[in-house]
Amino acid sequence: MKTLLGRRTRVLAATTATAGLVLLTACTSTDDGDGGASRTAAGGVELAKAGQLTTCTHLPYPPFQSEIDGKVQGFDVALVDLVAEDLEVKQEILDTPFENFKTGAFLNSGECDLAAAGMTITDERKKNVDFSDPYFNATQAVLVDKKAGVTSLADVKSKNVELGAQAQTTGEDYVKGEGFDPVSFESSDAVLNGLRTGQVKAVVIDFPVVQGWLKDKATADAYEVVDNLDTGEQYGFTVKKGNTALQEAIDKALSDAKEDGTYKKLYEQWIGPYDESAASPAAS
Repeated sequence: MKTLLGRRTRVLAATTATAGLVLLTACTSTDDGDGGASRTAAGGVELAKAGQLTTCTHLPYPPFQSEIDGKVQGFDVALVDLVAEDLEVKQEILDTPFENFKTGAFLNSGECDLAAAGMTITDERKKNVDFSDPYFNATQAVLVDKKAGVTSLADVKSKNVELGAQAQTTGEDYVKGEGFDPVSFESSDAVLNGLRTGQVKAVVIDFPVVQGWLKDKATADAYEVVDNLDTGEQYGFTVKKGNTALQEAIDKALSDAKEDGTYKKLYEQWIGPYDESAASPAAS
């Protein structure tokens, strides 16, 4: 596989109420310097650090999480803020390599309470982490340079067009299963940049990411979606195996948001026109 990687781990203050972005070296131990403060939040939820809900993510992944105006913002961030509000704490974000989400490493080490990264619920991942109820139905888009002259994923293969995908994702897994040897990029932003700079002429990537990218007219004039692959994917947040209290708190926040209209409002703010089928997946 051809891989383009290289990212540092960092901690980011990421609540919508936070005025700025804080960059720190990721901690390598679970010593949080709480000074004896209780780690038990509202509802009896035990947290990695007192007074904060620590979220593992992987940046950038707009519209779910990315750095905007000095703050980490996005659909996932806003939803987890609702969980933090219910727990009467603030959210802090730790930016980590995407591959750690498969193993739950940072959850198991106590560095994060939950992971939110536009992550697809899979049986393989369930072996290492517990998922919340699904909060978003996702499809994979085949995005191409219009100059490549391809009209489908099959066309990409038959014409031997260089294809890119994000490493360790279901999109990459899917195209490998279809016989491709994709150029592997470390983030969704890197995937799109690879397309923009001509490293690849086509990419497979989550459709919501493409929606935001094509809002720019110049971009839409040069690139287009030629296939939409319904892979039956649903996004979920993850917690450490057995962390039922936090899992239930997340599920309650998601359910309440859908019932009171907050979910719809956030969906329209970060993703676009409200899509009932994408926004209301059944509980797993």
